[in-house]
Amino acid sequence: MGVAALRGVLAALLCALLGCSAIEGARLYREGTEALERGDAESAVRALELAADRAPEASEVQNHLGLAYLASGRRDDAVRAFERAIALDCDNAAARHNLAAAHGEPTR
Repeated sequence: MGVAALRGVLAALLCALLGCSAIEGARLYREGTEALERGDAESAVRALELAADRAPEASEVQNHLGLAYLASGRRDDAVRAFERAIALDCDNAAARHNLAAAHGEPTR
């Protein structure tokens, strides 16, 4: 079996085990995070919005989406994303910190 065929079988197996949406969500999360790191806020928003659609229960996706919204000047959207991240995972310290910063509160 060739490498391409093996990759196809592996992708099909992962889709069956994890769900294709989860895999696509993870890819989009990584793509959005990389765009955010290089300062491309608009690309980050696009990728992370799609990631959030595919992985709606992922707190970290919501947190990074909030960061992308802030970088794009969309403060209200950022606040909603941080609040959603915290609602999904009340122990998400990064989202709590980012929400406080978005509200202009002092952070540690």
